[in-house]
Amino acid sequence: MKPWIKRSLFGLFGATIAVGGLTACGGHHERHGHESHGAKMSAEDMAKFRGKAIERVASKLDLNEDQKKRLGTLADRLQEQRLALMGSGTDPRAEFQALIAGEKFDRTRAQAMVNEKTGAIQSKSPAVL
Repeated sequence: MKPWIKRSLFGLFGATIAVGGLTACGGHHERHGHESHGAKMSAEDMAKFRGKAIERVASKLDLNEDQKKRLGTLADRLQEQRLALMGSGTDPRAEFQALIAGEKFDRTRAQAMVNEKTGAIQSKSPAVL
């Protein structure tokens, strides 16, 4: 077989594998109904998930009731920090897209967003620790 034919076949085979792999990975969230890792979950769904997670961790670590309550308190603090980090109900992706979409990059707004997120982490971290 001529070398150029071998190279062409190997290239086509490699491209097919790469495209197939990317397609399989890209469609994972849509097939399984995942929504931004919990961003669209209702309060009831979050409570169910939280309860299951605490029970799973407690069973793996053999925690007693007092330790389970402390773990629940830690979960509450982490949720508060997550909500503070996410901001006031706005979509962070839309905010970043708005920064990038304009003619010029809005450096002051970007710095304000970084300061806002950093402040949220700094204010809620002592309660988590």
